[in-house]
Amino acid sequence: MKAIILSAGQGSRLLPLTQDRPKALLDIHGQTLIGRQIDALSEAGVRTFVVVTGFRPELMEEALERIGRRNGVNIRLIHNPFYAVADNLASCWMARAEMDADFIQVNGDNVFRAELVKALLAVNDAPVSAAVARKQSYDADDMKVVERGGILRRIGKNLPLAEVNAEALGFYVFRGQGVIRYRETLERMIREPDGLQQWFPAAIDRLAKSVRVRAVDLSGHEWCEVDYPTDLKLANELAARWDAQRRRPRLVHPS
Repeated sequence: MKAIILSAGQGSRLLPLTQDRPKALLDIHGQTLIGRQIDALSEAGVRTFVVVTGFRPELMEEALERIGRRNGVNIRLIHNPFYAVADNLASCWMARAEMDADFIQVNGDNVFRAELVKALLAVNDAPVSAAVARKQSYDADDMKVVERGGILRRIGKNLPLAEVNAEALGFYVFRGQGVIRYRETLERMIREPDGLQQWFPAAIDRLAKSVRVRAVDLSGHEWCEVDYPTDLKLANELAARWDAQRRRPRLVHPS
């Protein structure tokens, strides 16, 4: 399983913290955000990574070289020079040559643990899988989902709230024909007049009309999307607790 991580953005909503470094290199309790992502994905069995960069690519290259050596994984970089004028469908399109086998695609601003990745990868009965979660209400910034019987029917930020019953977490798995159909959909959409202004979930929404997209409910797993300073505070709190749990010695019971 290969991981494609979309990390081209600067993270302007976190200025001035992202004035001179990408959001992916922000410190999350002693480690960069993307370092934590690669640690979690590596622990879940991923050994090959493709990272789409944009803002300050030289800093990303330096950091990812260190991370790759530390984790013993292969990390390839694709630069998106249009990150400032295009939305992330363009980043996916630029990575299409790497979509040559089963892969997991991850938003570059998510903080999570390996357990979430393992739970998503364990559900392998559809060409495309999308991680979702449920909550009491959904706001304008949520990537909203309409699912029925575990199958994703619609995805987008502007869906009718009366129909919405989940949100997308930013993790997608493509297998077999799902890989081919996703790549084909990206090729078609980038050629459309508004292609550069599209978010990649619009491609998932289009795929769901003809391809089975499994909505994998991961509501029980902790994660955080880092968009605003309050998100950064939450991400640090989560990471601090996770790190403390990892360091906690296991009790050995006498036989």
